[in-house]
This record gives sequence, C-alpha cells and structure tokens, in this order.
Amino acid sequence: MKHDVVAIFVAFVLVVGLIAGAMYAIPKYRIWSREMRGRAALAEAEWDRQILIREAEATLEAEILNAQAEIERAKGMAAAMEIENGMLTETYIRYLWVRYMADNENVIYIPTEAAIPILEIGR
Repeated sequence: MKHDVVAIFVAFVLVVGLIAGAMYAIPKYRIWSREMRGRAALAEAEWDRQILIREAEATLEAEILNAQAEIERAKGMAAAMEIENGMLTETYIRYLWVRYMADNENVIYIPTEAAIPILEIGR
C-alpha cells in the first residue's frame, strides 16, 4: 500500500511537471515560431525587391543599347544620304521601303508595277 501511494505521488508530480513545462514551453514556442515566419517573410520580400531591381537594370540596359543602335542607324542613313548627294531619290526611297517590308514577317514583297505588298494572312 505504501508503494501505491508513492507511485501515485510520483505520477502526480510528473503530470504536474509536464503541465507546468507545457505552460512554459508553448508560449515560448509560439513566439519563436512567429519570429521565424517573420524572418522568412522579410527574406522573401528582400528577394522580391532584388528581382525587381535586376529586372529594372536589365530594362535600362536594353533601352540604352536600343538607343545606341538607333543612333548608329541614323548615322548610317546620314552617310547614305550623303552618298546620294543629300537627295532622296525615288530609287532610294523604294529601296528603304523594301528593306522595311523585309523586317516585317507578316509581309511578303513581290515587286509589281504598283509596288503594293502582298500580305500573307494565313501563316
């Protein structure tokens, strides 16, 4: 009988100890868990920000390169105009038109008397 009372007392102390430990540990765990979620959200926001910055830098670089290409194209046209003695002849205008049409993939140029492009609609 004495052993039963000691066993019940030890079991009671263990149960009370477990309850007290849980009452202490659960709030600490919740705080730690929220802190980890906050750090994860902050890290994700930082990555998103860095992605936006890199995309903006790539767009800027592309625009700068496009502007440089446009400048070179203008220099080429100015040189061509100089070769043509500063005059736009009908032949040169037709050449520019055909070149422009060649860049458009929806247009097939077939030279005709009227110089009208034939559009390929069913491609």
